[in-house]
Amino acid sequence: MKHDPAKGKHHDKDHDGDVWSIEGVFKHVIYSPKGGIEGVMIEADGIPAQFVFGHGNDDASHFQHLSPGQRVTLEGTEARPWPEGDDAHAVYQFKRLVGIDGEAAQDAAKPGRVEGKVVRMNYARHGEANGVVLDSGDFVHIRPDRFAPLALVLGGQVQASGPGRPLADGSGRVIEAVELNGQRLDPKPD
Repeated sequence: MKHDPAKGKHHDKDHDGDVWSIEGVFKHVIYSPKGGIEGVMIEADGIPAQFVFGHGNDDASHFQHLSPGQRVTLEGTEARPWPEGDDAHAVYQFKRLVGIDGEAAQDAAKPGRVEGKVVRMNYARHGEANGVVLDSGDFVHIRPDRFAPLALVLGGQVQASGPGRPLADGSGRVIEAVELNGQRLDPKPD
């Protein structure tokens, strides 16, 4: 099945081909044979369209908080036709999530703010504490050299702000703490 330009808007051209912007209703994620998420299905004006993620990236994290029925705008390039026969529906290589329910999609690096009760400490690969996990499901990352003076404790309340992005498992967000409980965290000295 070939792309119907009436169902999407031609955006520009990149090294992979024409980029199309398609608005539709989010239906569900699509699982890989190993249980990962390899794409999403939307419906644009009653026509199903599949967006396939690239290998080795975290495109799925953009969709883990969406519910079926939400309106989304996605950009993608037409996928190569399946050599075994006709595709069951339009298939695109996912480029980016543009909008959710008429609003611009949250940029992964936009500042975020989280708050909640500390339910556990998080540790860097070498064993030093590097943040806290809150009862909200959010992870507040704090460089180990800045963690100890903050005297964070289990059950303590935390308010943190800084650049954020969704956690890979969809349970919340990771915030790179710039401010914690009203205190600005100084950058590492040179």
